[in-house]
Amino acid sequence: MLLAAIASCAAVALLDEPFRPPAVPLAVATPYLSAWSRTDRLTDAWPVHWTGSAMGMSGMIMVDGKAYRWCGPSPAEAPAAEQRSVTVEALSTTYRFAAGGVELEVGFVTPSVPFSPAYASWAGTLVYCGVHVPADGPARTVSVYLDLSGEWCTHVPSQPVTWSRLRGEGCHVLGMGVDGGKVLGRAGDHTRLDWGRVHLAAPDSFGVTTLMAPHDIARGIFVKGGLLIGADDLDQPRPADDGWPVLAAARQFGRLEPGAAAEEMFVIAHDERRNVEYFERPLRPYWTVQGPSFGATITELLRDDAEVVRAVKAENRRLRARAAEVGGARYADLCMLAWRQVMGAHSSAADLDGSLLMFSKENTSNGCIGTVDVIFPASPLFLEENPAMLEAQVRPILEYAAMPGRWPFPFAPHDLGVHPKANGQVYGGGERSEVNQMPVEESANMLILVEALRQARGGGAGGEALARKHFATLTTWAAYLEQHGLDPANQLCTDDFAGHLARNANLSIKAVIALGAYANLCEAIESPAAAARWRDVSRAYASKWMELAADGERTVLAFGKPGTWSLKYNLVWDRILGLGLFPDSLAQREVAWYFEKMNRFGPPLDSRDTYTKLDFVAWCAAMCGSKEEFERFIKPVHDFAHQTPDRVGLSDWYRTTDGRSMGMHSRSVVGGLWARQLVDGRWKKRPE
Repeated sequence: MLLAAIASCAAVALLDEPFRPPAVPLAVATPYLSAWSRTDRLTDAWPVHWTGSAMGMSGMIMVDGKAYRWCGPSPAEAPAAEQRSVTVEALSTTYRFAAGGVELEVGFVTPSVPFSPAYASWAGTLVYCGVHVPADGPARTVSVYLDLSGEWCTHVPSQPVTWSRLRGEGCHVLGMGVDGGKVLGRAGDHTRLDWGRVHLAAPDSFGVTTLMAPHDIARGIFVKGGLLIGADDLDQPRPADDGWPVLAAARQFGRLEPGAAAEEMFVIAHDERRNVEYFERPLRPYWTVQGPSFGATITELLRDDAEVVRAVKAENRRLRARAAEVGGARYADLCMLAWRQVMGAHSSAADLDGSLLMFSKENTSNGCIGTVDVIFPASPLFLEENPAMLEAQVRPILEYAAMPGRWPFPFAPHDLGVHPKANGQVYGGGERSEVNQMPVEESANMLILVEALRQARGGGAGGEALARKHFATLTTWAAYLEQHGLDPANQLCTDDFAGHLARNANLSIKAVIALGAYANLCEAIESPAAAARWRDVSRAYASKWMELAADGERTVLAFGKPGTWSLKYNLVWDRILGLGLFPDSLAQREVAWYFEKMNRFGPPLDSRDTYTKLDFVAWCAAMCGSKEEFERFIKPVHDFAHQTPDRVGLSDWYRTTDGRSMGMHSRSVVGGLWARQLVDGRWKKRPE
């Protein structure tokens, strides 16, 4: 069975108990197609969007005339199947159930494979229902069922929806969408898709039946007979919460003999039509210009899903093995949980020339699109797995900064707007003033990212193209950091929830490393003399930093404030980029101090509070000298994910004492977990 092949690739981790994710990714592909289970059992509650609003999905299995639920809390007349396990891999989640004397496996497969931006940009998930009849039992008659409510295509369920069906080549496709929904008409943080349509597809094969009807009618028909009969409801448009109309599909397997197995696949997908507005230009999802039409894509997946499964299986195995190799089983668990969260917090669009543009959404924060200090924390995943995706995030920032008459400041912007409208910065003073900007933070982030991309692409013409095209802008930002970076004035940094801080020692480290990165860019693009000049500046600043930050065996939170301390997470980039600006002993002393300050769920971000940032704790862990030390450092983070009482997508801002989320979750910044994988340098290519 294909589903068994996906599930079988999970490595056996010799831990005390199975890993319990705070929330289990089901269909997580974009900021809008993002369905999670926040309960230990899939039948305890409806799946929810990352915003917390329900995404009604009912799953059932009928065995010998009796229906059991495997997803959702209703219909009440169908008892819950016994859930035996859940396994989360990078690109798939597999549940195992027992019901009516048969074994059921349900797999949610989102093919966000790193080697294919087109696949990774597709707003869809495959749902496999596999049944096995034990060899030592009697034959069984089995059917399976899946439905979706209008909550999958509305911002709020009071919006009127319409539904329709089409019969494609070899498939049934049911669709639902908001009546008169305005494409790209809604922007903000806690927003849902209310343009385009959600689709539920199933093969056009013997035993498959479909229905569009109120939830109680569709589910009741299946409970009674194990198939879907009757006419579609034609009372439309009407609010999605008026009778809760659903798209429903069922498959009758018929009589299965002892030892027999059977499987069916359904497809859940969003047709977004347009997914980003880029400086007043509505852009299409990237996958739409790299492959066939929406309907043809579904047809291909239903016909050739074995190829997709093979790719998913191979990537699950490779991604887990690589993580376990450098960081152990607990670290691998965290990376597997983080993968779809990172990928699903991005919208990938095609520019006018068909090239890839990739935009992060700052979930559970302010909804900004293309935020530089969100791109930067997430960048280790993309540097390790596919730098082209990172370049597709960095390039729009550079293009924005170079637009005549738009970005007026000598430092880098913070963002491109509010998702899905990338029409210019909205954070702080926006394009109007320097108030509440992050000038040192974002300028340093961009210089480091561009140099990291140069190293990841191997230098030469291809690796240097981005930096060469925007070298004048990068030079402006380097000059700004030379003047303002070593001893930063009172300003915000990426930890803006902590407020303004003057003389921020960790921010200063980032500026020093960014100047070292710029020296490398000068060597590649301008001249050896310019490189030497900037290398001297960065080395002198690093030496001065050691003096300013010294406070016994630790370093201060802010220059001139003895007795304070902070995680110097930015220091890891000195090692990642191979700059050698700071002595190895600094990282060793810092890591030792963080162990001293370790609470139940990790070290606090600094001496002001007990909260921390998961991505930046991972960066500090990456500075550990051995795998054993790293595993000790990362264990409290794994404990947090396993034990936190807040059942949300992996939170990156939480309290180290009780594991409570501080409100930011389901964000792409957890891609920072991949920093440890960058330390050994495998991500760097040889010069072209």
